Amino acid sequence: MRSPALAIAWEFRQRHRWGLIALAGYFVVLATIKLLIPESSLTFNMDSDERFAVVVMVPLTATFLYVLTVFTFGLSGDVAGRQSMYPARMFTLPVSTTALTLWPMLYGAAAMAMLWLATRLLAVWPSGFDIPVIWPALAAVSLLAWTQALTWMPYGLPGLRVILAVLWLGTVDSIVLLAIRYQASEAVMVAIVAPQIPLAFLAARFAVGRARRGDVPDWRGVFARAQSRLQAPRRFASPARAQAWFEWRGHGRSLPAVVGILLPFELAVLWLAKDAPAFVFELLFLVLITPPFMAAFTAWTVNRPNPQVRDSYGVPPFIATRPLTSAELIAAKLKMALWSTLAAWLLVLVAMPLALEWSGTWSMVTEHVRRMHDAIGTPRATTVVLLILAGFIVTTWKQLVQSLHIGLTGRAWIVKGSVLLTLTLLILLGPIVEWISDTPSVQRALWNALPLILAGLVGLKMSAAAWIATRLDRNRLLGDRALVVGAACWVLAVLALYGVLVWFFSTPFVARYVLALIAILAVPLVRISAAPLALAWNRHR
Repeated sequence: MRSPALAIAWEFRQRHRWGLIALAGYFVVLATIKLLIPESSLTFNMDSDERFAVVVMVPLTATFLYVLTVFTFGLSGDVAGRQSMYPARMFTLPVSTTALTLWPMLYGAAAMAMLWLATRLLAVWPSGFDIPVIWPALAAVSLLAWTQALTWMPYGLPGLRVILAVLWLGTVDSIVLLAIRYQASEAVMVAIVAPQIPLAFLAARFAVGRARRGDVPDWRGVFARAQSRLQAPRRFASPARAQAWFEWRGHGRSLPAVVGILLPFELAVLWLAKDAPAFVFELLFLVLITPPFMAAFTAWTVNRPNPQVRDSYGVPPFIATRPLTSAELIAAKLKMALWSTLAAWLLVLVAMPLALEWSGTWSMVTEHVRRMHDAIGTPRATTVVLLILAGFIVTTWKQLVQSLHIGLTGRAWIVKGSVLLTLTLLILLGPIVEWISDTPSVQRALWNALPLILAGLVGLKMSAAAWIATRLDRNRLLGDRALVVGAACWVLAVLALYGVLVWFFSTPFVARYVLALIAILAVPLVRISAAPLALAWNRHR
C-alpha cells in the first residue's frame, strides 16, 4: 500500500465488505420507500409512533450499532479483558501511531455522518417533525470516538473497561439528553458535542500508543490475597468442566459487558419521555431486544477462537487435540452461552425497574399492566408477561448458539454469507411488515395459507433433524443414549409450550394443530444438532 489511509481502508473493506454492502442496501431500501411510497399516501404514513419506530428507528439503531462495532474493532478482543481491543496485528504496520489512530476514527466518523445524513434525507419522517441537520451526526461521531478511545485503552483490572465506559459514556449522553430536554438550539448542541471529538482523539492516540508499546498495567497485585487465589492451580473434575471454564473466560463475559455499556444510553431516554407513554413502551421494547440483538454479533466472536488471525473460524489446533469429543466441546459452548445469557438479563432486569422508578415513568407501566389485568385476568396477564420475558431470554440464548453450526465449519465464506444475510433480513423486516399491515389482501392471503406454510416449515425442520440424527449416529458423534435423551427433552419442551399456548388461546378461532405447529417450530432443534457435525467436519479435515 502506498499510504496508511489506503492500508487501513483495505483492512476494513476486506474484513467487513459484506456488512458494508448490507449497509448500502439499507440506504437503497430507504430511498425506495421514499420514492415509491410518498408520505402523503393514505396507506402509508409515519404519523404513528409504532410505525415510525419499526420502519425508521429500529433499522437505524441496528445499523448504528453495527457501524459502532466495526470501527471500534469490537469483534477483535474481549471487552471485559485488560488488553487493548485494537488488533495487535496492526501494530506491526510501518506507520505512525497517529496514523493508526486517525484513520479508523476518520473512516468511522465518515460512516456515522453518512448514516445520519442519508437517513435524514431518505427516510419517511412524521409530518411536522423538526429534523435537526448537523448535531445528531456530530453526536454519533462523538459517541463513536469516545467508544474507540475507551475500548482501545489497556486497563489494569479485568472488567474496568466496562465500568469506565458506562460511567463516562453515560455522563456524555446525559449532558446531550439534558440539552434536548431543555430544547437547546442546534448551535448550542453543536457547541456541546463538537469539542468532544478532538478530546476523544487525543485519548485514543494515547491508548493506541500504550497498547503498541505493550504497556498493559497490572493492578491485581494490590489485592494480594485475590492474586494468590488467581495464581493457584485450578483443579477440575473432568476435561469437560475445564473446557466450560475456558469458554466462559474467553467468550462468556462479552455479551453482559456489551449490554451493560448500552443500557445506560437506552434507559437515559426515559427521562425525556415522561409525557409520551407510547414512546416509553417503544423504548422498553428496544431495551428488551438489545440482548438478543447484540447476541447475534457477539456470537460471531464465540465462533472465532482467534480474532487476531484473519478468517480464523472453528476451533484452533490446541483445542481440537484435547481429550474431548466433539459433543463435549459443543456442550461447553452451550453452557457458556447459558451463563452469558443469564448474566446479561440479570443486568436488564435490575436496571430497567430502577430506571422506570427514578425517571417517574413507573406509573405508566403499572397502569398498562392494570388494564391488561382487567381485560384478561390475573392468570393470563401473568402468563403473558412471563412468556414475553422467557421468549426474549430464550431468543438471546438461541442467538448465541444457533450460529455454532455455521462458525464451527471453519469456512469463511459460509460465516460471512450468513452475516450478510442476517443484516439484509433485519433491514428489510420493517418495510415488509409495514407493507403487509397496510395491504388487507396480503393479510387475508397469508392468514388463509398460514397452516400450509407452518406445515411446510415443520416438514422441512423434521426432515433436516432426521437426516442430522442419522449422520450423528453413523459417525458416532453422539451415542444412542444421548440421541434418545436429547429427543425426549425436545419433545417435552414442545409439549410444555403447546400446553401453555392451548391454555392461553382457548378460542375456537385458532385451531389446536396450528398451535402444535408453532410449538414445534419455536423449540430449537436442527441448528444445535448440526453443530457437532460442523465441528467434526472442521476438526478432522
